[in-house]
Amino acid sequence: MTKNMNNFFQGKQVLITGGLGFIGSNLARRLGDLGARVLLVDSLIPEYGGNLTNVSGLEHQVRINISDVRDEYSMRYLVQGQDYLFNLAGQTSHMDSMHDPYTDLEINARAQLSILEACRKNNPSIKIVFASTRQIYGKPDYLPVDEQHLLRPVDVNGINKMAGEWYHILYNNVYDIHTCALRLTNTYGPRMRIKDARQTFLGIWIRLVVEGKPFEVWGGEQLRDFTYVDDAVEAMLLAATSDHANGQVFNLGGEAIVSLQELADLLVEVNGGGTYEVRSFPPDRKRIDIGDYYSDYHHIQDLLGWQPQVPLREGLAHTLAFYREHLANYL
Repeated sequence: MTKNMNNFFQGKQVLITGGLGFIGSNLARRLGDLGARVLLVDSLIPEYGGNLTNVSGLEHQVRINISDVRDEYSMRYLVQGQDYLFNLAGQTSHMDSMHDPYTDLEINARAQLSILEACRKNNPSIKIVFASTRQIYGKPDYLPVDEQHLLRPVDVNGINKMAGEWYHILYNNVYDIHTCALRLTNTYGPRMRIKDARQTFLGIWIRLVVEGKPFEVWGGEQLRDFTYVDDAVEAMLLAATSDHANGQVFNLGGEAIVSLQELADLLVEVNGGGTYEVRSFPPDRKRIDIGDYYSDYHHIQDLLGWQPQVPLREGLAHTLAFYREHLANYL
C-alpha cells in the first residue's frame, strides 16, 4: 500500500484543515513520509484541540497557516493550487454544541459551505475528504449500523455535522467537485485531546490513568467500537486516491466491540494498574446519549479495501506509551 500511496502523493499539494489537531497532525506525518507538500490550517482556538506540539519534528516537512475556516477570504486563497483537501476542522464537543449552538453552526455547517464555495470558484479540480461522524445516526434502530441507517441526531453537533457532510455530497453531485465523507467513530491514539472530554471520553480516562488517578465510567454497559488513528488515516488516504469514493459516505469502525466497563478493565490491565468508579450518567449527558453503537464498515471494505488493522489492546498500549512520555505537552 505504501508504494501505491507514494505514486499518488509524491510532490502533491495537500491542504489539511484542522491540521494541528489530533487526526490532522497524524495525517500530516503520514503524508510527509509519502512525499507530499503539506499545508496545515488551524485556528489554534484553545477549546478545539489544535496543538503545535502535535507537529514537533515536522517543521521542515509542513507549512502552517494560523487561520480560521470561518474566514472565507483566507480559505479562498488557501485552497488555490491544492491537489487534495482533507477537511477535518470542526467543533467536536457535543455538550459545547448544546450550550453554544450558534458557534457550532458557524464552524460545522456554514464554514463548510464557505470552503466548498471557495473550491468551486477557485479550484474545482481539488479532491476533498470530509471528516464526518457516527453521531449523525443518533440512537441506533439496529446494530451494527450501516450507511443506510436513518440519520436522526440527538444533539446540535450531530445536526450541524450532518449538514456539513451533505453539503460535500451535494457539491460532488451538482458541481462535480470530487468529495466523499468518512463517518468516524471513537477515534483514539497519540495526540488526541486528553485535558477534557471535548473530543472523546477516552482521552480523560487515559490522562487520569497515566497520572495514577481514578476515572469515572458513566453507565458502563453501553457497547462501542473504536478506531485507532493510524487506521483512520489510512482510510482517508484510500478515499482520497480512489475515484470510486467520489460522492460516497463511509462508516469507519473497529475490530472489537466492547462495553465501556470492559474497555475500562482493558485500559487498567494494559496500563499495569489503575482504578475507576462506575457512576450514573449526569442528567445533561443522559439526554444526548445514544446508547449502544457499533458500525458496519463493509461498504468501505468492499469498495476501497479498508479494514481496521490495529487491535484495541495494541492501540491502547501505543497511546499510553505516548502520553507517559509527552503528558506535560497535553495538559
